[in-house]
Amino acid sequence: MRIISGEYGGRKLKTISGLNTRPTSDKVKESLFHMIGPYFEEGHVLDLYSGSGALGIEAVSRGMDLAYLVDNNYQSVKTINENIEITKQPQKFIVWKEKDGIALERLRQAEETFDLVFLDPPYGKIDLEKTLSKLIGYKLLKEQSIIVCEIDKEDTITLQDDSLELIKDKIYGTTRVIVFEKVTR
Repeated sequence: MRIISGEYGGRKLKTISGLNTRPTSDKVKESLFHMIGPYFEEGHVLDLYSGSGALGIEAVSRGMDLAYLVDNNYQSVKTINENIEITKQPQKFIVWKEKDGIALERLRQAEETFDLVFLDPPYGKIDLEKTLSKLIGYKLLKEQSIIVCEIDKEDTITLQDDSLELIKDKIYGTTRVIVFEKVTR
């Protein structure tokens, strides 16, 4: 696995061994960034189920100013920190070992907002509709924020809130990538 493009492009990232993780393949990652960018002029990104940190690090490499990389697994956080060292710019990253709900509450209290959010949890283990509702309810999204959800190709996301507009829904092998944009209605 590597950083595909941008300031850190070509650098190899470490992956997590021994866990039931499913890192986003370079092919899917490249397609995903072509859907949403591919480059950014600034902004904050939240990678909530960060795993190795690859998506958040890629976003910073492509121009985001700051990434929150959140995971509740010790080995994941260790790997995220090792991957941040590869960038030689640790000041652009905030790493938390937290459960998703606690992290979202901390971000709400800090009045943080995001331009880009990655939600790539272990397949079938997290209710992303609930997570999306918290992102909206806690006012963590800026207008025109992009939210990228990576789920199993057989799964879907049904939203009751019309403040998120479906932009893309694409299947890559066993992975479904759903992209929403925060809109005002």
